[in-house]
Amino acid sequence: MEPRLQDYFRTETESLQRQSLADIPNGDAWLKDAPRRRARLKFMLGLDPEPPRSPLRPVITGVTEHAEFTVERLHFQSAPGLYVTANLYLPKKRSGPLPAILYVCGHGNVTENGYSYGSKAAYQHHGGWFARNGYACLIIDTLQLAEIEGLHHGTYREKMWWWNSRGYTPAGVEAWNGVRAIDYLQSRPEIDGSRIGVTGRSGGGAYSWWVAAIDERIKAAVPVAGITDLQNYVTDGAVEGHCDCMFMINSERWDYDQVAALVAPRPLLISNSDKDPIFPLDGVYRIHQKTRKIYDLLGAGDKLGLLITEGPHKDTRELQVPALRWFNRFLRDTEAPLTNFAEKFFTPEQLRVFREMPVDQRNTRIQNSFVRSADGEVSKSRNDWRSACKRWREQLGTAVFSGWPAEAPSTAPVEKVNLEKDGVRLRAYDFESQHHTPLRLFILSGKGAVQELGIRLTVLDEARWSPWAAGVAAGFGSAAVGSDVVSAPGDWAALKAMLTRDGPLRAFIAPRGVGAGAYRVDEKKLTQIRRRFMLLGQTLDGMRVWDVVSALSALRTVRDGRYARSTIELAGTGDGAVWALYATIMGSAPPASLMLDQLPGSHAEGPDFLNVLRVLDIPQATALAVETSHVQLSHADPRVVAYTRAVRDVAGWGERRLQVEASSAR
Repeated sequence: MEPRLQDYFRTETESLQRQSLADIPNGDAWLKDAPRRRARLKFMLGLDPEPPRSPLRPVITGVTEHAEFTVERLHFQSAPGLYVTANLYLPKKRSGPLPAILYVCGHGNVTENGYSYGSKAAYQHHGGWFARNGYACLIIDTLQLAEIEGLHHGTYREKMWWWNSRGYTPAGVEAWNGVRAIDYLQSRPEIDGSRIGVTGRSGGGAYSWWVAAIDERIKAAVPVAGITDLQNYVTDGAVEGHCDCMFMINSERWDYDQVAALVAPRPLLISNSDKDPIFPLDGVYRIHQKTRKIYDLLGAGDKLGLLITEGPHKDTRELQVPALRWFNRFLRDTEAPLTNFAEKFFTPEQLRVFREMPVDQRNTRIQNSFVRSADGEVSKSRNDWRSACKRWREQLGTAVFSGWPAEAPSTAPVEKVNLEKDGVRLRAYDFESQHHTPLRLFILSGKGAVQELGIRLTVLDEARWSPWAAGVAAGFGSAAVGSDVVSAPGDWAALKAMLTRDGPLRAFIAPRGVGAGAYRVDEKKLTQIRRRFMLLGQTLDGMRVWDVVSALSALRTVRDGRYARSTIELAGTGDGAVWALYATIMGSAPPASLMLDQLPGSHAEGPDFLNVLRVLDIPQATALAVETSHVQLSHADPRVVAYTRAVRDVAGWGERRLQVEASSAR
């Protein structure tokens, strides 16, 4: 990774680390604020508002016998059509209701002859062991590694960046399945619903955190190898070893100690091995140290433990035994020595739930509906429209662009290029949009350009950068654009003709990761760069919008504020049009005019911003921009045109505020 980008991620991470759990003066303050924090975590998991607790419709499809326990093969629906395949281990010798363990599986699927038996077959030794030691144990499959195979790898592998825009993470499904599993356990007469613990390792360790943090019915938790901090994930690169189910949509910009602290003051044993490359020891230790602060403030230091064993990322007896002892201590009030160990007794076929797959299953497409999107209806009155505008702006600030800096950069742009050729003058100014984020603002003027007509700032995406930069380089050389131009020879004549006819001055900006500042990495590394932004409560596209806001500010200050009073137009095509659109909405000084070419109809197809589809979509954003700026649409998606025209009648805009044209804006 390029040093400046690495420095950016390090600085952002350090800032969030310093803020995390730094404002808790005492235990009472924590307890008072914990419900709000729990609600924010649920929002980041896509669970606020919470899905309806629909009937579970449990079905036991068979029973497998062991001399000491039985295994019920069952499924239930955590939401209609969202099937959870599970095995319930029940000891044969019992007197009274049993304490229960919810075991959430990691990534350990067993497949034979083309059939997926789920991860419950791989982790069966835990269920049998708990049952032999006096517990009911419900082992549930993951969404992806189950008898019905869903998807965990939307951003990791499938380029489904719209998951970010939707506010969807499979971590939310795993958490919800765990919550509904508790509902099921509490429905069983054999089980004491007031004594339920949760554990799992790797992916199951992460799900243990989610479930224990959001559901206080969990009375003791032992997450194993399931969490570390942002320093490991982002700065050190551990994110590259994890699929999407390990992460919340981090719009609150939390470090992961805040998730851990939500278990307090309930008993929590943090378990890990010392040579685990995807959950490094230093991060686990930092999580424990910050979490201990909260436990100490609550006078519950004896209920927090840290277990470190020797070894790699592996399910070992050294990790298993202390987990059972922890549950014995807090769920059964016993310190009795253990007389047996975890063993596998069954073939995968003996634990199989389905013989025929349910035709109404939604597991394979749950990402399309799990998180509710905004309705996008047209307001019925002007007052309703005004209220919607106010609500959208507030929600965009808190849930979508919360990762932006508090204010625009204070450093003045510095002139780096001042050249003239064939009646065209090029000036280029370097400025920092954000720490470790240098950008170059280009201003081009020809003999026919009239400053009194204003200045048009065009936002360049990668598709538009290449021909533009090639044209400038053909006239002034590649050094002028700060990049070696490798595309086809540029059309200097066309660029010169555009700049020498009467019109406004022309300025151009390529946001971070575009053009001369493109990240010189392969596709896999670029994917992991984008995921790092998400872990910091940002997206790469969302920060590009900030870059456009910064460029507008820089434009008003260059050459001693020469353009401060000029009428500024903002223009963009494709992705650049979306960045320009939101810069208009979210900037403190919107441009007078906005020229949008080839604007996509939805964030499901265009740039991704965290949670944006839970607030609005591109048609609503376009209408919102018309409230402050004259908007010209060229080749826009029909959904955008139809919505903005419908709102025009309600909002009472003048005919000139919205212009729809067939020709492209340049």
